[in-house]
Amino acid sequence: MRINNFGQVIINEDEAIEALYTKKIDSLDNVYLDSDSAIEQFNHARQINADPFANLIKLLEPTISIEEFDKTNQDYWFMPEEYKKYDIAGWLYTQCQTVEQKDRVTNELELFVQHNMITLLKYLKYLVDTMRDNNIVWGVGRGSSVASYVLYLIGVHKIDSIKYNLDIKEFLK
Repeated sequence: MRINNFGQVIINEDEAIEALYTKKIDSLDNVYLDSDSAIEQFNHARQINADPFANLIKLLEPTISIEEFDKTNQDYWFMPEEYKKYDIAGWLYTQCQTVEQKDRVTNELELFVQHNMITLLKYLKYLVDTMRDNNIVWGVGRGSSVASYVLYLIGVHKIDSIKYNLDIKEFLK
């Protein structure tokens, strides 16, 4: 298995067969095989057996930049219009009670802007609000994301990165 620069997973024949038989995948919508002959064989077998799966297609490397690819994909995220227009920065500042917290939010927001991740913050706000509204439990936090105070304020995790002196650079490497 390999992942290309656009985050798409490309698998070989054996990995595809194993995934199908072990039911690790239930849709082939985002599955890309690395072999043209394997794609042809799979599609032929699918037609003979009237399999409900769609035909596999050969992955064509995108001809746009990674930034354009990310922007295009973000345009298709399901997120209500109110969250797309949400003033996430303004909301984050209302959550701060000290100068240290506001400074940390300012620094992190600059990094999120630099990495074109403001839409992601809006989406995470929507996701966390939806989980809270529906009494869905999620984890305390894990990995490098706990280094972000902004994600703590949104509610993605419950680790106060200021309290534990965690550097945001650990998250946005």
